Amino acid sequence: MCPPASDSKPQDNTKLKAAVGFLSLATVALLVSTIVLAVNGNKPTTTSSEASAATASDYSSSKAASNFFASDDANVCAGAKLAFDNQLCADLEVPGPQAGGNVTKGYVGGMAVDVVPNTKPYYQSSMCPVNVHWHLGSEHYSYGEFDENGDGPHGNIPRPDWAARFLAEDGETVPDGFRCHHYDASDPKFTTPYDWKHCKGMEVGETYEVHWPHSAAGACGTVNQYQTPFYDGVFCNLNMDAFSTLAAQDIANAVGVHGQVFTIVNDESYFYPDMMRGMIIDQEMGMGQDIAIYTGSTTGETRSNEMCSMYTPITWQVDRKCHMISASSFDKLCYDMKMQRDDMSDDLHAHGSRELVKDELVANNQARKTLRA
Repeated sequence: MCPPASDSKPQDNTKLKAAVGFLSLATVALLVSTIVLAVNGNKPTTTSSEASAATASDYSSSKAASNFFASDDANVCAGAKLAFDNQLCADLEVPGPQAGGNVTKGYVGGMAVDVVPNTKPYYQSSMCPVNVHWHLGSEHYSYGEFDENGDGPHGNIPRPDWAARFLAEDGETVPDGFRCHHYDASDPKFTTPYDWKHCKGMEVGETYEVHWPHSAAGACGTVNQYQTPFYDGVFCNLNMDAFSTLAAQDIANAVGVHGQVFTIVNDESYFYPDMMRGMIIDQEMGMGQDIAIYTGSTTGETRSNEMCSMYTPITWQVDRKCHMISASSFDKLCYDMKMQRDDMSDDLHAHGSRELVKDELVANNQARKTLRA
């Protein structure tokens, strides 16, 4: 039975009006979307690296105008370094244990020592990172990870012969260390150049050992925490009178270095945004999981198996594995370094590597620990 004609027409009119209204709104929305897309389509595409570079440029200008950086006197750590000159190892009755040595699992150094390394995460000993810098090649040796069998765009160095080859960098030369095993000249991520904005003299495909010195006497949690040279950060709140009261074990408990070795790749799937704070610890990525711990000294090209560092004993926690990291991660690190109150420009390039330390100068107190994220 059909409904009366008089009942049907009002309902049909109401539905028609609603449909027309909906279509009108949809048309307006579509028009607005089209206009927005057209406007955005006329804008040049900005890559993440371009956006990062623009931000960095803006912040650099802001730093130049900031009152926080107007006076060098505000840096309370400037000049805090306690000077202990290198000494001929042969002239020392009992040389302090040296770094960097062999960190291969199972290795034990040949120097008997009474001091034990700090095996806890450094923050649990009130230490904070006071600097970050890196060396060309690895100063430490980990068989199968960074050793004489690794490779890079300029080859490697042999073992047990000591490093004797040099790699030019911005008109200078620095002695290099060992290489990792990741490099593959047929893979473009190891050979495609990167447009460096902030780091100096760096190269895709190369191996670098990054060091994060930590100290319980640093200006932890303040704008003066990060310092170049790193000695200013290590000794910021420790004068010579106080230092002279410390036993060797006290020093090893309160001063330490994180060491981690990387091969640089031009591949954003290996990007890590914050290399300032210390060793990267990530269980899923296998980073910072197999740690060699021992007491040693400061390193660098001014020390050797004849010339010993007197900054000893300090704890070393070194990742035994080599990891790939994107060039952009390093460039972001260099940018972050530029943003610190202290001028860290002397650490924006790779430093020279110390030759591998002989067994008789390496402490026999090796410990191993698995750190978890």
